[in-house]
Amino acid sequence: MNDIATPVRAKTPSAEELALIKKFLSDNTLFLGPDPEIMQNHDLMPRAPLEEEAIAKVSDAHTIAKIRDRIQSGCDEGYEMVEQMGAAPGAKWGDVITGVYSASGDLAIASAGGVLIFSALVHHPIKFIIKNWINDPTVGVREGDGFIHNDSRYGNVHNTDQSMILPIFHEGKLVCWVASTVHEGENGAIEPGGMPSMAESPCDEGLKMSPFKVVENYEIKRDILTFLQNSVREPKLQYEDMKVKLFACLRIKQRIEETLNTDGPDALVSTLRLTMENVRAEVKRRISEWPDMTVRTYIMQDSTLRENCLVKINCKLTKTGDRLIFDFRGSAPEFTNRPTNTIVAGLKGMLAQVFLCYVWPDLPRGQAAFAPIEVITDPASIVNCSYAAPNSQSLMSIFTGFTAGQHAVAKFLYSCPEKYTKVHAPTFNMINTFIWGGVSQHGETLGNLCADLNGMGAGATVDRDGEHALAPIFATMADIGEQELNEEDVPFLQLVSKKMTRDAIAPGKYRGGQGYTMIVATKDSEQWGFMTVCQGAKFPPLQGLFGGYACGAYPLSKVKGVDVYDVLLNEPEKFKHSIAEIMNERPFEGASYTTHHMGMGFEISKRGELFMISQGAGAGYGDLLERDPAGVIRDIEEGLISAEVAERLYKVKFDPVTLAINHDATQAARDAERQARKARGVPYAEFVKGWNRDVPPPYLQYFGCWGDDVEKLYMGDVDTFRDASTPRPNYMRHPKDVRIEELEARLAELGALAEEKQ
Repeated sequence: MNDIATPVRAKTPSAEELALIKKFLSDNTLFLGPDPEIMQNHDLMPRAPLEEEAIAKVSDAHTIAKIRDRIQSGCDEGYEMVEQMGAAPGAKWGDVITGVYSASGDLAIASAGGVLIFSALVHHPIKFIIKNWINDPTVGVREGDGFIHNDSRYGNVHNTDQSMILPIFHEGKLVCWVASTVHEGENGAIEPGGMPSMAESPCDEGLKMSPFKVVENYEIKRDILTFLQNSVREPKLQYEDMKVKLFACLRIKQRIEETLNTDGPDALVSTLRLTMENVRAEVKRRISEWPDMTVRTYIMQDSTLRENCLVKINCKLTKTGDRLIFDFRGSAPEFTNRPTNTIVAGLKGMLAQVFLCYVWPDLPRGQAAFAPIEVITDPASIVNCSYAAPNSQSLMSIFTGFTAGQHAVAKFLYSCPEKYTKVHAPTFNMINTFIWGGVSQHGETLGNLCADLNGMGAGATVDRDGEHALAPIFATMADIGEQELNEEDVPFLQLVSKKMTRDAIAPGKYRGGQGYTMIVATKDSEQWGFMTVCQGAKFPPLQGLFGGYACGAYPLSKVKGVDVYDVLLNEPEKFKHSIAEIMNERPFEGASYTTHHMGMGFEISKRGELFMISQGAGAGYGDLLERDPAGVIRDIEEGLISAEVAERLYKVKFDPVTLAINHDATQAARDAERQARKARGVPYAEFVKGWNRDVPPPYLQYFGCWGDDVEKLYMGDVDTFRDASTPRPNYMRHPKDVRIEELEARLAELGALAEEKQ
């Protein structure tokens, strides 16, 4: 008798049983975290049946243009409402955006001013809402609803930015969405102001709002509002700007409804879809006219904001046919306990601004302009971090990623036979400003930032110098703020503000636009402090173009042991109006004068102590020896560069008193320098042999690939690395532990010396 059991075939579940299983799994999902399917995709959604029907009925180009212009005007109106009524410094000075999105969640039209990257990312949370909440009986999406969101892992830049999102219905049908986003600043993070450089996990970064409903029947839900106010340092700010964003969205909704009433829903839906499709097709056409080639570049970060190190942003840009591919493989691994990482959507949003702000500003501002462009990254890298890594300082990586892209794109534009835009050296890319917080002179707890970060120096172009302190790389028509207005609310003064910093320049045939000096001191509070959160104090965060120089390095300087307000009252002649004069002449007896990198964590300041920084300059373009001597003299006269530095860099000879140019002597000096260059030069192959190393220097704390091997990512030293495709933790030691170890070693060494003497 055979005792082997007869196998029982598993029953194939019926369609009804499969539906029940699917419902069970859906009803019992443990956690609706960030959706990789949504977050990794920046292309347009496929045409929906509603869009197909609308396009079949309305596709006349004149009608589409008319409606698009009306919607654009509505977005601009909403933008101005937020700017005029917002409470946050970011709202007042233009760090906002409004936009209209298709029913599927794609950004179709954004306001002409403001921070485009916000709207270029807000399609992600809308698609999360569509996927998860529309059919959820406990949530739902209905007329009169509004959703709030700030967590970058679900689609935003960083957690200081808060979005209000409203669905728009017509006769019961969802036809589009509107949204408004503001850099609010304060969000309850471990450091005031919303951008904590001390964050070691996402739990340190304050509010982490996945998209959730906060408005019903067009009214803010008071229970949710109270929870949010209770989670931040500025409950008044939280409430006021939620109202402002809501009413801006309602104004845009009003303009959309006017269009629905005059032209009908098909015209609106068709306009949104065809606008996006036409832009995407036009981008592919323009790319196809670029030469097929590859450009390689990189940008170095010089810190994690807590320790000095070199962190590589590696970029290879390839164009073939109508495909344009940004390849960031080889960039540094993510930092498991440092916040300078970014999710890949943030990187894409900034790269979109390369094109919409600097290359093709004529295109409608929307998601479609970047939709056909491809981006490749390593998993768990600093430009595509995991959801477990902190990213409150993602600007450090998306801004340097932007510059790598801008630098590479400029070389493509230079190589185009026909040029429709000027070749542009990189604009300065760091938020050189003060973040502040504490108890104000009015007894209020505050935390936010100065709008000086919006005054980034513009890069030079192919035919002119860069503009001074023009605009931030992330916004158009943003302002640098009125410090005098700010001083009504905060207990510190900008004793020097908006003064161009001499010699902080990026020279070239055309020089970069200059940055300005900021010197601040607390006055009317004993509980007030500052932060600085940027890189570039040791190593420039950008590159010059075609022989132009990068900007200089910009350290933080402090003067302690002085009350400058007493000095101004009793000995005003001792106060100097530049960092160089104060640090070199040291006019305050008994004070300490120190310089630091620009990653200062939140530090309480005493009355009258000076904190001094400079906004950065854009990159230079072209060979210094080709600069018009008259331009050099003009820079000296305007106080942008000292006579000694100008003569040394540009090899220009002039009378030190009258500044009259000696053209013959200048030509001779430049000819001599060209001969000296030739004497210093060696054949390229020889140069490579002497310059290239197989591995990073042992004394260098280095992160990222070395040379062309993008598969091997170094993690701090030559013996620690990972395979690019295999993520692993990359923890940094606490700087205090490192310092304690150094001091203990010195004590042991001194103890040993003492024993020898005995």
